[in-house]
Amino acid sequence: MTALHALAATQLAVNTDVTKELDKILGIIAWLVTAAGVAGLMIVGSRMALAVKTGEFEEHLNQFLMVLGACVIGATAGPIVGFVL
Repeated sequence: MTALHALAATQLAVNTDVTKELDKILGIIAWLVTAAGVAGLMIVGSRMALAVKTGEFEEHLNQFLMVLGACVIGATAGPIVGFVL
């Protein structure tokens, strides 16, 4: 029975040549997501610093959480695709 499981596992495994281009694209997208996340946090942070005098923290806090949520989604997309393949 173990030989059958080993045979099934080798047939379902994806060759690294197949995913080479996908890995390259995922790497580029990961760097772009990182750059966009840093830029987004800097923009929201600067807007928060300017709004300190008016006392409107809730609007900027929502934007801050939205940027952080997008960073989490973008950061987990690559490992999830890598796990599936």
